[in-house]
Amino acid sequence: MRQESDFLGSKDLPDTAYWGVHAARAVENFPITGHSVAQMPHLIRAFAYVKKAAAAANLSLGTINAQQAQAIAQACDDVATGMLDAHFVVDVLQGGAGTSTNMNANEVIANRALEIIGQPKGAYDVIHPNDHVNASQSTNDTYPTAVKLATYFGIQDLLAALAALRGAFQVKAEEFKNILKIGRTQLQDAVPMTLGQEFTAFASMIAADEKRLRESASLLCEINMGGTAIGTGINAPVGYADVVTAKLAEFSGVPVVKAEDMIAATADTGVFADISGILKRIAVKLSKISNDLRLLSSGPQAGVGDIKLPARQAGSSIMPGKVNPVIPEVVSIACFEAIGNDAAITMAVEAGQLQLNAFEPLMAWALHKSLRHLAAACRTLQVHCVEGIEANTVLLDARINESVTLVTALNPLIGYEKAAKIAKAAIATGKPIAQVAEDLGIMSREKMQALLVVDTLTAPGALRAS
Repeated sequence: MRQESDFLGSKDLPDTAYWGVHAARAVENFPITGHSVAQMPHLIRAFAYVKKAAAAANLSLGTINAQQAQAIAQACDDVATGMLDAHFVVDVLQGGAGTSTNMNANEVIANRALEIIGQPKGAYDVIHPNDHVNASQSTNDTYPTAVKLATYFGIQDLLAALAALRGAFQVKAEEFKNILKIGRTQLQDAVPMTLGQEFTAFASMIAADEKRLRESASLLCEINMGGTAIGTGINAPVGYADVVTAKLAEFSGVPVVKAEDMIAATADTGVFADISGILKRIAVKLSKISNDLRLLSSGPQAGVGDIKLPARQAGSSIMPGKVNPVIPEVVSIACFEAIGNDAAITMAVEAGQLQLNAFEPLMAWALHKSLRHLAAACRTLQVHCVEGIEANTVLLDARINESVTLVTALNPLIGYEKAAKIAKAAIATGKPIAQVAEDLGIMSREKMQALLVVDTLTAPGALRAS
């Protein structure tokens, strides 16, 4: 064991712990979720970049010496690899606007830096968590900056997952491009389309969300590093904000820039509401697509049955042979969570007071969950569902041959009234519309059948040209 002290007193800590007295107090104070910051690897990596950039800026401006800066930078590199994730022990939900997470990072980096130069943990007269690792900084600029970087990293993961899912739908769209089916509006038979067109629409919906998400990522690049406590830059040397921002862009690969108004940037967390709104949009649309897949695959005998989803597991403990659409279901569950997270983020953003928002830890955790779970849901939907979908061609062909909705496509040739007469008679007699059209003297069976093919039923103006 080793003993560390703060202005509240002393605590005994395990000598193997890289965290210190401040993190130990936070662990006692915030037993809220049972989830520690260790479960937010993007945030930990972001803090490593923030502290490394600060050390480089502080060295160039004479705030810390070369030995301290070099050891801190090397410790930050170790943190960025995930080597010390387990030592980020504070709960993800905490009072204090993220101070406990910042102090946890300072302590881990300081003790690892001490270890690198051959000093024992806790030898803070050599490298101190506050005086050296946290030099020229405040939680109020480091924490929101780290959360922005972490969110930016999470967005890249989600973009990759969305692109892969879109690609799977595009492959199926090509596979199904010549398979006719009946489109539906308000759950009623509408007009013909191809199954490929339906799957192309799914891909296009995802592509639109990718674009919005990519655009939103740029909003995260304006940071308040160097603003320290409230944006005035107190305790930071002249020129520090410019230097630390440039170093952070270099180390992280994220094109961050200094905010024009640092006080506003410290008080305003609206960017997190923006990002969360995009994630909610993605969640809503992913769930809609999942619901469509469930509906289209319903059956197998008494449902819609246009498509067959891959069987993943037994669906019932009592009904033998039952298979449920569990993959689209779990995707919707993840989407519902993201929608709820958006409500929580909205309330947290609104609750900021004066020069600081104390509720950023909730924003960080909720954004982390939404990004991570939506990305996982996309991958699950792609691999375990979409890639294995099959068209129920026997049923689709039978429906096309029997459907009275095909008469809608004849409006340009025979007019609405004659088309309605054919539909009414076909429903009443149960005869195919080609036979009914011939019986009514409106069009020969042969001509009708020649028109009812993919190219003429699913393209604008094709029947009129015929």
